[in-house]
Amino acid sequence: MSLFMTNLLLSLAWVALTGQYQASNFFVGLLLGFVAIRITLRGKPSQAYNARLKAIAGFVLFFIKELIMANLKVAFDVLTPRHHMRPGIVAIPLDLKTDLEITVLTTLITLTPGTLCLHVTDDRRTLYLHAMYIDDPEQITRNIKNGFERRVREVLQ
Repeated sequence: MSLFMTNLLLSLAWVALTGQYQASNFFVGLLLGFVAIRITLRGKPSQAYNARLKAIAGFVLFFIKELIMANLKVAFDVLTPRHHMRPGIVAIPLDLKTDLEITVLTTLITLTPGTLCLHVTDDRRTLYLHAMYIDDPEQITRNIKNGFERRVREVLQ
């Protein structure tokens, strides 16, 4: 984890030195920090660091894909004369344990159009989710557990 934090600090230093406070410049800083770390460690950064970077990149790409697909689905439903909504509430069992993991999961689900996290039980074992399109509650549960929850666990553990 220390290599990842070093990379983040190098990226923030790059942003501060260039004076361009934009996401694209931050990602350029991340890339330059990664290259600097590889050069410093003679091209052999730890396996954990490489795995974490792959998990983060996969997570970002997955979330962007889910965000685009959900936006298209909601936009299609709004623009067509007939609504295809089947709203409902689904209880999803959680495998995540920490407050950070659960907060990240619920925030990402809520940011995705058509879904909203309503409640996490006090024992942190169940998440209640409202979705606009529930054809199969089991499919929604599988999608959340195999998509969002699995990727949050990979990135944060």
